[in-house]
This record gives sequence, structure tokens and C-alpha cells, in this order.
Amino acid sequence: MMDRQAEEHVQTTKRKGEHIRIVLEEQVKSVGTEPGFEQYRFRHQALPEFDFEEIDIASTFLSKPIAAPLLISSMTGGTAETGAINERLADAAQARGWVMALGSMRAAIEKESLAPTFQVRKQAPSIPIIANLGAVQLNYGYGVDECRLAVEFAEADALVLHLNSLQEVFQPEGNTNFRGLLQRIAEVCRQLQVPVGVKEVGWGIDAETALRLHDIGVAFIDVAGAGGTSWSQVEKYRSRDPLRTEAAAAFAGWGTPTAACVRDVRTALPGTALIASGGLNNGVDAAKAIALGADLAGYGRSLLAGAAQPQTIGSESLQRQMERIEFELRTAMFGIGAANLQELRHTKRLIQL
Repeated sequence: MMDRQAEEHVQTTKRKGEHIRIVLEEQVKSVGTEPGFEQYRFRHQALPEFDFEEIDIASTFLSKPIAAPLLISSMTGGTAETGAINERLADAAQARGWVMALGSMRAAIEKESLAPTFQVRKQAPSIPIIANLGAVQLNYGYGVDECRLAVEFAEADALVLHLNSLQEVFQPEGNTNFRGLLQRIAEVCRQLQVPVGVKEVGWGIDAETALRLHDIGVAFIDVAGAGGTSWSQVEKYRSRDPLRTEAAAAFAGWGTPTAACVRDVRTALPGTALIASGGLNNGVDAAKAIALGADLAGYGRSLLAGAAQPQTIGSESLQRQMERIEFELRTAMFGIGAANLQELRHTKRLIQL
């Protein structure tokens, strides 16, 4: 009979493959809730008074230079297929100078032979890489040692702990004990030798929660707001429980829109590194996110289709898409007369409709 640890490993690995298929093939976008950027518009500057070619979008993150203030959001890993996807994402991130965040590394902690599916430092030697574990696992036997192991496996510059309470409720094998997590996260922040961040998975982090996280030592926050992928919708397609399958519909539009999260968290925490992800589709969204206060704009599901294609086709498709996002960001900056990111962050040309 399969022991508990082996059974958990099988479940984790199977879940990773199912998530990719569902996200690519099913309707999992938030229903009735948009990311909020559609509520903002830039006032056009007809006379920018500089050359488009002079626009500078270079930045730094975790003390490393990056060519653009853009992030490949946490998505996957843990199977041969998802390992190949991570390699293509890392190739593209290195080529374009983006930050890369890995998917949850629980599978590698449970079975070290799966660690190579997250080991992309060879493909991305110089960009910031962020390792990833579910915060709730700190209530299910994980501690600083497992966090350190995830960072070591990925040769990462930081660790992000993700918050996914509603996903765990709808997930067939979900872990729903979130009691006392704040202090467990604080312990990881104190003992880990790299910066520790916290992210949501698509329902948003508000200012109150962000302040609590900042006060215990969290170094950066990814709001991961509503308006993109809904993980209650994703888990609906995996569930064999009629109650949860039916109840998922009531939460298809749950969460705080990304733009509102960014605005409110930046107001509360003017100096904390802030990532905007959740429903961003183009470079104009990135420009709005940065103007609202984000340091990085993150893209997840919108990049996955390209990364899931065969190696050569997938890499080329992904890089073209990333290049387009950068071009759109630069063009939006030209359109408001912002020659660099500092000017974009302080623009008065973003208006709420």
C-alpha cells in the first residue's frame, strides 16, 4: 500500500499536469470582475519633446539589473512537460531581461528527482529568479529548511510564499488551516538568507494585509489581484465533489481587482517593492500598473500558450510576445511624455474614469 508521503507526491505531480491542461483549454478567467486597468486612461501628450529611441525602461530588482520592469509570474514545474515550459520561459526571460518567478516547488521538496524541472539558472544566468512555495505548507510540516531547500534547488535570488486560501478550499486535496501563518512567515523572513516576498494567486492583497506582512519583514509583495485567472474556476474542473463544483460559480468573480490593490498597497507602503500581476495582457496595462505604483508588472497565463508550444516554435512565439509587451510599454510612455520609469511613476496623466 502506498505510504502517505508517496501518495502526496503522486497527487502533487498529477495536479501540476492537470492545472496546465485546464488553464490552456478551459474557461478559467474571472467572470464579471476585470483587473481594473480599464477604469484608468492616460491623457495623451501630443508633444513629448524627446526621441522615442531615448526611452529607457531599464530597472533593478533584488539588486540585479533588468532590461525591463516586467516579470514572468509563477506558473508551473514538477513534471517533464512543465520542466520544459520553465526552460522556455527562462530562455525568454534571459533574452529579454525580465524577472522570472517559478511555480510552486512543493513537488521538488517531496521528491528531489523533480528539482531539475525548476532548475533554470543555466538558461537564465543573470536575471533575478524567484523560488516559490505555498505559505500554508508552513502549517503542514514545512519550515525554514524546506524554504532554504527550494531556494537552493533554483539557485534563486528570493523566495515568494503564495497565499491561496480559496484555491485550497476548492482543491480536492486542499490544505485549509491558515491559522497562525503570519508568525510562521515571520520566522522564514528572519532566518532565510535571501529576501522573502508574499503573493496571492488571483484574489488580491489589500493594504491592511500588506501592512501586516511588511511589519514582519516581508521584502516584497505581489498583489496578484482579481481579473485574470480564477483558481476556483480551475479547481472546479478538477473537482469530483458536486457541492464544490456548483459552489465555484459563486466565486468566479471573487477578489479585489489588481489596479485597486496596487493603488492601495502603494499608498500604504510607499517604499516596499511591489509587483502588479493578475489579468495584465499588454504593455499599456504595465504602464498603468507602474503609474499606479508598481515596480514590476507580471504576466502569467497570457504567456503560457506560447511557452507550451514545442521548443523552437514556443521560444520564438514567447519572445515575440514579450517584445510586443515591451514595445507597448515604451509607446504608452511616449504617448504621455515619460522618457523613463521615474517619470512614468510620477506622471499626472493617468486619470480614473
